[in-house]
Amino acid sequence: MRPSGALVGVAPFFVYTTVFLLIPTIVVVVGAFADGSGRPTLDNVAALGGANSSFLPALQHSVVLSLVTALAGAVIGAVLAYAVSTARPDGLLKRFITSLCGVLAQFGGVALAFAFMATFSIQGFLTVWLNSLGLDTGSSIWLYQWDKGLMLVYLYFQIPLMLIVFLPAVEGIKPQWREATETLGGTTWTYWTKVAGPILLPSFIGATLLLFTNAFSAYATAAALISQASPIVPLQIAGTFTSEVILGQENVGKAMALAMVVVVALVMWVYAALDKRASRWLVR
Repeated sequence: MRPSGALVGVAPFFVYTTVFLLIPTIVVVVGAFADGSGRPTLDNVAALGGANSSFLPALQHSVVLSLVTALAGAVIGAVLAYAVSTARPDGLLKRFITSLCGVLAQFGGVALAFAFMATFSIQGFLTVWLNSLGLDTGSSIWLYQWDKGLMLVYLYFQIPLMLIVFLPAVEGIKPQWREATETLGGTTWTYWTKVAGPILLPSFIGATLLLFTNAFSAYATAAALISQASPIVPLQIAGTFTSEVILGQENVGKAMALAMVVVVALVMWVYAALDKRASRWLVR
């Protein structure tokens, strides 16, 4: 049987996912349960919960960081998405904002870390300018802390990502639903709590979960900002492969990566279920 055109068209996608997703996942799973000689062992997984292990505090920091930035980014991004949805569909303002958010949502890594250091560090232009006005900005050490600096930096790409993801759901709300609510004597509060809110809630929760995984797996920006210790899991994983002090911990790093894969898989499973439910309203 000759392959159909559709199969040929998606072949590059399957090759890409196999090379960059499936094979690395298999390597992580196999390595998490193998020792340095390749023999099966549970020591790598057991080491994550050991008395001297710093993995659990790092996991807690990663979850808190991801949860706070996801919730804050979701709320702010949802409000902005609603504001953008009220603009003219073919207007210049809407096209400019959506295009800008598309760029900002992908702007991360070392470039984003450098932009914040050039702005907020002790020699950053904003700090120097405020000091020249006689305003004491204090120490800039907060920029290099996971619970202050990283949260601010992550919001930089979390908010525009939320706008892009949530905007289609907001635009799927039909004006006839509000008109029907008002015809039946409902108020604005009634509309948002009884009609629009329940319809948008699955999309909102799903987008929030997507933001959570986006922050949970981010590495380059944190690595560029934080050079001391490893307060979050991605930095700890990198430390097991690059540390010159503790050697032979590569498979422990793979066990950490496996734990991250499990967390992300659970979150994305919930996201897929919510997205399926929300899509029923968008197609009507």
